Amino acid sequence: MAKRFYGAVDVAPLGDGFTVTLDGRAVRTPAGRPLALPTEALARAVAGEWEAQEENVRPHTMPMMQLANAAIDRVEPHRHEVIEQAVGYARTDLLCYRADSPPELTDRQAASWQPLLDWAAETYQARLRVTRGVTPVGQPEAALDALGAAVEVLDDLELAALASIAGASGSLIVALALAAGRIGADEAHAVSQLDESYQVEKWGEDAEAQARYRRLHADIRAAAAFLALVRD
Repeated sequence: MAKRFYGAVDVAPLGDGFTVTLDGRAVRTPAGRPLALPTEALARAVAGEWEAQEENVRPHTMPMMQLANAAIDRVEPHRHEVIEQAVGYARTDLLCYRADSPPELTDRQAASWQPLLDWAAETYQARLRVTRGVTPVGQPEAALDALGAAVEVLDDLELAALASIAGASGSLIVALALAAGRIGADEAHAVSQLDESYQVEKWGEDAEAQARYRRLHADIRAAAAFLALVRD
């Protein structure tokens, strides 16, 4: 954790987009690349995170900056690998693994998850197979290729947000549905935490599990906000 080393925070033009400046000097990513942001709205959101730092700079409180860094330092130079990793979530997509029992839970899963799988099948011509329990189920390569094509069209910043949502939710379908506006951030989190929420209802809260629940919710909301600002 570094001490706050700057006073004034501002937004400045950079190429066809914008960047953030600290005492007049343009911010760079951890890899030393220019912090090139496509919209003024995103640049101002990142600037707001820098401005909000107090005595120390705490990167974990700066999700917009972290996602921008990920897009520039990780996605851009390793785009193919990031796409493969995102599509990998579809191979074991959360929505495809249903409980055997009790009926109360299986009914909730079907009501919450199946419409999203149906949406993906209609939107991307990518119908995924569903199984019960933890028995692995292979997914059709044609469906995975179609989902890969949907991911491929995203730019680097959009892809960084999508990868974050897929990681937090355990589902590429949830991430694509959020990116497409089919669901919102809160619904994406609720869908992905359906099993955990059911367990809380039955057995009560666990402090560690609840901390994870809140962290994943924050991650999904931040990535959704970042995506909206990229497209502003």
